[in-house]
Amino acid sequence: MQLKKTDLTGALKILAADASVFVPGEIEGIKRFVLWDGESDVDLGGANTQLPPKDILFPCTEKMYNYKMGDSIEIKEIVEKPRQVIFGIRPCDMRSIDCMDHVFLEKGFVDSYYSRKRENVTLIAMGCTTPERTCFCDSMGLDPNNAPNADVMMNDGGDTLVLEAYTEKGKAVLEALNGLLSEGGQAKKDTACTLKVNMTPELPEKLAGMFDHPIWDEVTRACIGCATCTYVCPTCYCFDIDSDNHGAEGTKFRCWDSCMFSDYTRMAGGHDPRPTKKERVRNRYMHKLSYFHERYGQHLCVGCGRCVEKCPAHMDITMFIDKAAEV
Repeated sequence: MQLKKTDLTGALKILAADASVFVPGEIEGIKRFVLWDGESDVDLGGANTQLPPKDILFPCTEKMYNYKMGDSIEIKEIVEKPRQVIFGIRPCDMRSIDCMDHVFLEKGFVDSYYSRKRENVTLIAMGCTTPERTCFCDSMGLDPNNAPNADVMMNDGGDTLVLEAYTEKGKAVLEALNGLLSEGGQAKKDTACTLKVNMTPELPEKLAGMFDHPIWDEVTRACIGCATCTYVCPTCYCFDIDSDNHGAEGTKFRCWDSCMFSDYTRMAGGHDPRPTKKERVRNRYMHKLSYFHERYGQHLCVGCGRCVEKCPAHMDITMFIDKAAEV
């Protein structure tokens, strides 16, 4: 099915009738996913958003429950089940949601805060047409033009968007948009990343045997420990839990944390198993390229290139991958 690009605003209005619709937009000069205002044009071309849509399903700060102390303790969980649509997600960010699903929904544990949002969101993906110079998703096993875990997959068809439903949610979307859709449409699916990385199938297991290799001294030399890489990463999911107290009442909330911070693994007695940036960078790269793969069978790096683009010290995970492959 195809949708004329001139009908895109009309399609978004239909979707926004019973859901909050998030689209690629801009806030204070930063390209990110924003709540559609009901009338603005949406640019689905160009480079990917500078920040991923992760915070829609896994907010940077999220209230968990309210409590009240006294003769007894009252706890009231904060339950949110918002109907949401994320429109125009690139395949790399769709893969990141798949990674988050593994973490928060599998292995015998379900995170209720994440699962409620995940159950009530519809994911409409958009194939990449202009990858950034730092993008390397196809080296990580992704297709820039396809996201198998999307509800609806869109690709550029010139004057149209070519849509294909992958799930029941996706079929419901196409049914809702039926009056604006027509048969046919030829999608452009020849996109490829210019940056190629030597991510060999053997590398995850190889890295497991390189824990004490001198390469870690070299790769971590430039790191300043700012954690920018973890905050722009679509797959980093570390969080801390804290309280906002007001006398006998308060709110328990969780907020993003980073394994790159010096106090992240510091214990109550003062011991820190990762006392220097070497141990912290090693843990991050090993998690992205080895540990997660061992547990879930896929990489935690999706090749979006955001950490490469935003690192103020010009650290580059792609250069590390290439060097490790040659060791």
